[in-house]
Amino acid sequence: MTLFNTKPRRGRPPKTARENQDTRSELIQSGLINLTENGFASTGIDAIIKQINVPKGSFYHYFSSKEAFGLAVIESYAKFFANKLDKYLLDESIAPLNRLSYFVQDAKRGMTKHKFKRGCLVGNLGQEVDVLPQSYRSLLIAIFDNWQQKLSACLELAKTEQAISTDKDCEALAEYFWIGWEGAVSRAKLVKSTHPLDSYLTHFIAGIKTK
Repeated sequence: MTLFNTKPRRGRPPKTARENQDTRSELIQSGLINLTENGFASTGIDAIIKQINVPKGSFYHYFSSKEAFGLAVIESYAKFFANKLDKYLLDESIAPLNRLSYFVQDAKRGMTKHKFKRGCLVGNLGQEVDVLPQSYRSLLIAIFDNWQQKLSACLELAKTEQAISTDKDCEALAEYFWIGWEGAVSRAKLVKSTHPLDSYLTHFIAGIKTK
């Protein structure tokens, strides 16, 4: 679901369509890094454009404001993360509960690679929602709902294979997982260790598996 449709704005346009797309993508990538590591309120436009060495006029050619830019960054991240979830949760060659384990292993590699400076952009922004533009709230909620639906479908499959108890509410379990997951990611950043992710997954799986 796209809640914001970016249109060319003021500023000198790039010379070619190729440069146009590359610059916009680079701005979004710079925003992803800065917003994930520093938060929305602490990230200024100057830091974003400095990282990729483009003039401020180029920024305003693609985005009318920091709010519009932030929406584009969130939507880009949401698309990336949804594809990642599909990669693991829809892999029919792997048992449903193991798919979740593989997702967590991927998350551990990502956090280690970035030295625990980054976590989940959506979760991070959720923690500073009171200082975010109002337009962000509904988008962040919709993204979490989408993640929950994907995990719920995977858990339903695990239920049909009798890997988890048949009396479990998979939608409620999926919501519970993501609420706890964001806390585990925050703790991993704090202690600079993947242990919180392992601990959370172990106890989540133990709580739903068929006895």
